[in-house]
Amino acid sequence: MSAPPAAATAGPRARGAAAAYLFLALAAAFWSGNFVVGRAVHGHVPPVGLAFWRWAVALAVLLPLARRPLAAQWRTILGAWRIVIPLGVLGVGNFNLFVYLGLTRTTATSALLLQSACPAFIAALSPLLGGGRPGRRQLAGIAVSLAGVLVILGRGTLSALAGLAFGAGDLWVLAAVLSWAFYTLLLARRPAGVDPVALLAALVAVGVAWIAPFYAWELASGARMALDGVTVASVAYVAVFASVLAYRLWNEGVARVGANRAGPFIHLMPAFGSLLAVALLGEALRPFHLAGLALVLGGVTLAGTSGRRGRAGA
Repeated sequence: MSAPPAAATAGPRARGAAAAYLFLALAAAFWSGNFVVGRAVHGHVPPVGLAFWRWAVALAVLLPLARRPLAAQWRTILGAWRIVIPLGVLGVGNFNLFVYLGLTRTTATSALLLQSACPAFIAALSPLLGGGRPGRRQLAGIAVSLAGVLVILGRGTLSALAGLAFGAGDLWVLAAVLSWAFYTLLLARRPAGVDPVALLAALVAVGVAWIAPFYAWELASGARMALDGVTVASVAYVAVFASVLAYRLWNEGVARVGANRAGPFIHLMPAFGSLLAVALLGEALRPFHLAGLALVLGGVTLAGTSGRRGRAGA
């Protein structure tokens, strides 16, 4: 006795969706681990060097995968340099530089919680780049999310907020979040029809070229990377797991279940990252972290920005 057609197809569909959710969760875990690694090695691996070698190694892994589409589409990519260069600078160069610089002066927990406000920043900045103006509900959500950001920046004290006494590390992370928000909005202008892996390789190449002079300055200032197990392991993780593998898993998950269902998995990052930071770095999850996270996620939910989300990043 054979199963009805609907029942026969339900199993593979369910398994496909389950695999997609696993891919999305793993991508979020790998990205959250990037923040933890950046904080863990901040006294051992200079931040600009970590950003440079993360993407240089990732580019070496990506190029063989992107060889054929790059060979077929390089003229299209070069012709779109006015958008490819800003995307590479904002999404690969600035975002990662700013995150690693921030992690030298703030905790991984605070950085992850600030990063979770990115959807609200995207909605707030959208009109500047020709997007629709946020409605009242979105404006209220943006305001609530920004209140959560201020709680985290001020460590839950009114005196810090009144005196604008924010930590330099938190401000670097906030700059990274703004950079990613602009990157996400500009993604709508990416060249049409270009293979995603080829485009990612092109953006990474731009990012590496952008980071290179800052890395040269860091080397000239005497900050060197020791070639030891800690350096090799940290670069390998952020290059392979938090870059190439996480992006591939995320893109495959989005392709299977769609952007709207995939979007909420971004918010697993502060959950995964905070647990890792507490377990591996001994960081404390303080009341202001929880209050700030509640406001940020509440604001994002209120704004209803899931339809505007781009790819997550770390």
